[in-house]
Amino acid sequence: MLLTLSIADFVLVERLELDFQPGFAVLTGETGAGKSILLGALSLVLGERADAGVVREGAARAEVSAEFSLGGAAGLADWLAENDLAGEEDSLLLRRVIEAGGRSRAFINGRPATAQQLKEAGEFLVDIHGQHAHYSLLKTAEQRRLLDEYAGGADLAADSARCFRAWRDCVARRQSAERHAGEQDAERERLAWMEQELAALDFTPEGWKTLQEDHLRLSHAADLVSGTRAAGEILDSDETGVLNRLRGLRAELAELAGIDPALAEPLSLLESATETLHEAERELARYADRVDLDPEALNQAESRLAAVQAAARKFRIRPEEIPEHLAVTRAQLEKLGAAANPAALAQAEAEAEAAYRRVADSLSKKRARAAAQLARAVTGAMGQLAMQGGRFEVELVPGEAAAHGLEEVEFRVSPHAGQGVKSLAKTASGGELSRIGLALQTVLSGVSGAATLVFDEVDAGIGGGVAEIVGRMLAELGERRQVLCVTHLPQVAARAARHYRVSKESRNGKAVSGVTALEGESRVAELARMLGGVKITEATRAHAAEMLGSG
Repeated sequence: MLLTLSIADFVLVERLELDFQPGFAVLTGETGAGKSILLGALSLVLGERADAGVVREGAARAEVSAEFSLGGAAGLADWLAENDLAGEEDSLLLRRVIEAGGRSRAFINGRPATAQQLKEAGEFLVDIHGQHAHYSLLKTAEQRRLLDEYAGGADLAADSARCFRAWRDCVARRQSAERHAGEQDAERERLAWMEQELAALDFTPEGWKTLQEDHLRLSHAADLVSGTRAAGEILDSDETGVLNRLRGLRAELAELAGIDPALAEPLSLLESATETLHEAERELARYADRVDLDPEALNQAESRLAAVQAAARKFRIRPEEIPEHLAVTRAQLEKLGAAANPAALAQAEAEAEAAYRRVADSLSKKRARAAAQLARAVTGAMGQLAMQGGRFEVELVPGEAAAHGLEEVEFRVSPHAGQGVKSLAKTASGGELSRIGLALQTVLSGVSGAATLVFDEVDAGIGGGVAEIVGRMLAELGERRQVLCVTHLPQVAARAARHYRVSKESRNGKAVSGVTALEGESRVAELARMLGGVKITEATRAHAAEMLGSG
């Protein structure tokens, strides 16, 4: 839903900020006052093409920003996240700047964006129905989506797209296998050789660590024996050994402790140290006895190290990566094995196609039933909008299998009796196009669509009782969506929950457009102007007040 629209130096608008609410609101004013300028500013911030001509005369740039609530904009939060454009929760800020030199810049939630991204975001938020507006109902994809929503087939449509992609993947795998059969045979041989070489190593990270430790110990066995025996001799030689000297020291200290008991603690520590060193000497002796001086074991360890290192160099990996490389090689071999089975590939393709066609056929049946129902409902709504005798059709054109199903969906219309049915996108009259859009939105409002609907000149070419019906339909639509409507008809304006008047004045010799929110007497006066033109009488004002009261 549109919350605020801020405009600066855009065409005739110097500076303007409008706050909007849910429900039905109208924009009225004299011809040329600038109502279309406001819609142009909204279209600009929604990604429409812009040029330097929109910059107010004498200004350096034009700037338009719009804040929206994300409530009801299904899929937009995901789109923003995918494009790294997410902002505050349940809030979206779009901004567009047009330099006087023609340069255009776009921003979404303060981050630089493209005009195309503005347009994509805007399609989740706003549908503009007008005489020259490009809006989503004219797009084939949107027409198809609306029919599927109306038919209750949105899940089937998603399944159709998923199954189609799975089918095409199977086709691609089969075709690739057929094109590259020779290359795959050669690759399979290469991978099989790699797998054999790596598997023969029987390599594990734990075994590699143990091998390195064993090799280091075996290659230094003589040094380990001589070193540990020398250490043992230092500890316990006959005359100068540390333990022998400690024993003498302990005896001397024991005599002194007999004189002064305060030396008992140092004596205890000395005895403990003597026992510890004695245990160290025994462990060194045992270690020296255990050291393996086996040259054959050393040769085996060196051969094993050399084999592992040679394989690592051959495949340009570290020894530690050998298990992972072996696993990848085996996975590639398995994949190639599956790809080399033409019968299996053809079977998978046939099964995927059958799955797709089952879903697509079910979707086609739902669309066919809903197309007739939607056509009748919209035709009935058109009859209330001064388009008696006109008809609306939903044509399903069989086509090639595609992600969206087995047919194209096209909305077609004959605005009046005796006129041929044409594509909705080719309907000539802008007013008729707006009214058809209103009829569609009225029928589809409970199903799908943007949270904000904008109608420009929806009342062109109508009046009287039809105008009252248009006003009632817009008001009913406003109970479910936010509706903004530019109108010249008081019957339509009287039905709105909020009323804005667009006016133009001269300021410093330049025309400037402004917008005023109307309430009470000011709204009655505007309705009276719309009813009576230049001369407004008390009767006209009374009629306006009556319309407003009954609206």
